[in-house]
Amino acid sequence: MHEARPDPHFADQHPWLGLVLLLAIAVALSLAPAAWVAPLEILVVFFHEAAHALATLLTGGKVIEMEVTIDRGGHVLSAGGYRFLILSAGYLGSLAIGCVLLLAAARSRFDRQVVAALAILMGLCTVLFVRNGFGFVYGLGMAMLLGACAYWLSQAINDLVLRVIGVMSLLYVPRDILSDTLVRSHLHSDARMLAEEFGGATQFWGGLWLLIAGVVTLYTLRWTLLHPRARAAAKPTQQT
Repeated sequence: MHEARPDPHFADQHPWLGLVLLLAIAVALSLAPAAWVAPLEILVVFFHEAAHALATLLTGGKVIEMEVTIDRGGHVLSAGGYRFLILSAGYLGSLAIGCVLLLAAARSRFDRQVVAALAILMGLCTVLFVRNGFGFVYGLGMAMLLGACAYWLSQAINDLVLRVIGVMSLLYVPRDILSDTLVRSHLHSDARMLAEEFGGATQFWGGLWLLIAGVVTLYTLRWTLLHPRARAAAKPTQQT
C-alpha cells in the first residue's frame, strides 16, 4: 500500500534558492519607496517596543504605555524592572522574534498556528499597552490581518508570511542598530541610555549589539538552510 504524504513546500525542496529569493525580495523592499515597505518595518518596530514591554514585566516592572508611530519610531514608558535588560531587549528582542518566526517556518509544520499565535499576542499587547492612536489602529489591524491569514489561507502561504517577516527582521534590526547607535550616536537611543545609566560609550553598546545580531543572524540562516524538513522532503517515499 502506498503511504500518502503531504506535498513538501517549495522552500523544503529548494532551501538555498528559497532563502536567496526571500533575501532578494527583502532587500528590494528596503530600497523601494517608503510607502511600500513601511508596514513591515513598522511591524519590526512594534516587535522592538513589545520586547521592551515584555522585559519590563519579566523583571518585575510595570508598563505604563507603549507607542508605535508612523515614522517607524516608538517608546515604552515603564516603572521598575531591571533597566539593563529592559534597555537591551529592544533591538535584540525584535531580532529574536524574527529568528523564531523564520525557524518556526523552516523547522515545523505548524505555520498557521504560529501565525495565529502571533496575531493573538499582537492583539493583546496592543489592547493592554499601546496608548497612541496610530499604534493602536496599526496593532489591531495587523493582528486581524495575521489572524485572517491563519484562518483562511493555506499552510504554504502562512509559511511564506513567517519567512518574509523573519527575513525582514534579520535585515532591518542590524541596519537600525548601525544607524541609531553608531552612525548617529548622538540620538537618545537605547544604547545611549544604557551608556548613561551603566557606563561605557554609546558606540560600545551599539557595536556589541551589532556583533550579537550578526552572529545570531548567521546561525539562524544556517539552521534554516539545514532544517530537517528539507532533508525529509529529499527522502524517497516508502511503500508498504
